[in-house]
Amino acid sequence: MCTYTTIKDVVDGSAKPGPDGGWFHVSDVTVYFDHPVHAMAEHTLNIDFTDPSRGPSARVALELTAESAVRLVEAIQAALASVPPEMRV
Repeated sequence: MCTYTTIKDVVDGSAKPGPDGGWFHVSDVTVYFDHPVHAMAEHTLNIDFTDPSRGPSARVALELTAESAVRLVEAIQAALASVPPEMRV
């Protein structure tokens, strides 16, 4: 069963789509839990980083199992917690 819950937000960063692709700015993120396109799982947390101003090819996509997504969130929180607050600007 799909929830169709989709969260969109603004981000500021860079992404590299693979060994042959160049870095590009990402300005948007979309996060949703749904059937994956490629991952070998029934459902995944899907994260798309995009720069809509550059068209559909300016996209990096992740498909993570729910367990992997939770571990990613924990790793991000731990990394940020180890940085002095004044550096997180």
